[in-house]
Amino acid sequence: MNKTVNHKAWFLVLPVLVLVAFSAVIPLMTVVNYSVQDTFGNNQFFWAGLEWFDEMLHSDRMWNALGRQLMFSGIILAIEVPLGIFVALNMPKSGFWASFCLVLMSLPLLIPWNVVGTIWQVFGRVDIGLLGRTLENLGIDYNYTQSPLAAWITIVVMDVWHWTSLVALLAYAGLKSIPDAYYQAAKIDQASRWKVFRYIELPKMAGVLMIAILLRFMDSFMIYTEPFVVTGGGPGNATTLLSIDLVKMALGQFDLGPAAAFSIMYFLVILLISWVFYTVMTNLDKKGM
Repeated sequence: MNKTVNHKAWFLVLPVLVLVAFSAVIPLMTVVNYSVQDTFGNNQFFWAGLEWFDEMLHSDRMWNALGRQLMFSGIILAIEVPLGIFVALNMPKSGFWASFCLVLMSLPLLIPWNVVGTIWQVFGRVDIGLLGRTLENLGIDYNYTQSPLAAWITIVVMDVWHWTSLVALLAYAGLKSIPDAYYQAAKIDQASRWKVFRYIELPKMAGVLMIAILLRFMDSFMIYTEPFVVTGGGPGNATTLLSIDLVKMALGQFDLGPAAAFSIMYFLVILLISWVFYTVMTNLDKKGM
């Protein structure tokens, strides 16, 4: 039998496609245009080819920023994913306290990024901040404006405070989808708590954890507002991540060509690493690991 295909549905999707083309594709093409041209002002452009891409590939500045960015994202994933799972495992499964914990866990996610940066900027200040003054009174040398280690600890703790809730809520949703029969069977078999987690809970959470890892990686790799508000990329270049370095290049130095090439390479790196994450996690999920 020949199936009748109704193409009227495309008229419902068309506005979304137009909106995406206007808000994403057109700006991207503008960046591509800048990346292959040079300008001396007065809106006069000259063909530069791949010159800016070659310059960025041989730039120690970009590779150093990429190293800092990868280290930041790695630390974030190593802390937030296990911590989010731990929180989800210890949250009440039903009743008033379950609802209370869900609301409480959602609160950090509702705070705008620039406000999060401002909160931790004030919180960590040695002169007026609660954290900074407390550590100073305890004799701990903590000043994120002068110490690279303190600056890194501040932005990492800030991101963990802000986004661990997302991982916990996704893991909690995965735990809630597990039927009680699984736990009853494990109880009959006298399975240990670790075996229940390893063979029942973790496999059932694999799908949502894959989503959590992808979301947290992409967001941490593109982070800009929070560390910029807190440290401005300092002290020195200690916390100058890729996004901060790109903004400094584009707006601070007004090097549009190199900045455009930098941004395209930045986008491709995110796309490549996200694809690798997705492929690996999908294969693990298929194997039942």
